[in-house]
Amino acid sequence: MQLNFKDIFTAFMILFAVIDIIGNIPIIIDLRKKVGHIQSGKASIIAGVIMIIFLFVGKSLLSLIGIDVNSFAVAGAFVIFFIALEMVLGITLYKDDESSSVTASVFPLAFPLMAGPGTLTTLLSLRAEFAIENIIVAVISNVVVIYIVLKTSSKIERIIGTNGINIIRKIFGVILLAIAVKLFAHNIKALLA
Repeated sequence: MQLNFKDIFTAFMILFAVIDIIGNIPIIIDLRKKVGHIQSGKASIIAGVIMIIFLFVGKSLLSLIGIDVNSFAVAGAFVIFFIALEMVLGITLYKDDESSSVTASVFPLAFPLMAGPGTLTTLLSLRAEFAIENIIVAVISNVVVIYIVLKTSSKIERIIGTNGINIIRKIFGVILLAIAVKLFAHNIKALLA
């Protein structure tokens, strides 16, 4: 096992950008308002476990059920698109009568926001470039950052204020829409080619 700190840092930064936990703060705050308490530890661990499992069995699992990575990414793009629409338009599309902190910690927080199709397809790309142990360390480091942001999101909300959160929510909603469109366009091209 050979840990390379340059590779770990590179993989960490790529995953950090794709997961975009800072950009997801408005979604986290909004989710916390809808369901009350969010289980930060559980959400972080589930996201980390999904990423590490997918790192090892992702491509084989998708092939086994007859889905290619591009189809998976297109489906994820739709989910991200609808979450972004909620943010920008201030509407609620996803309704769950049994909204609880347990279900919110898993869906949509752990999956698809943190360990979503963008993250999972990125992991498959990183696997071709870096040693597996370096990617695992990068994933674990990102899980720690996710946990810290989830734990401190209410403090961040107090500092920024309601108007600040609303502005950030709209801005990141548009950014999330753009990411969804890019993810969709890139992968639909690959599917149609």
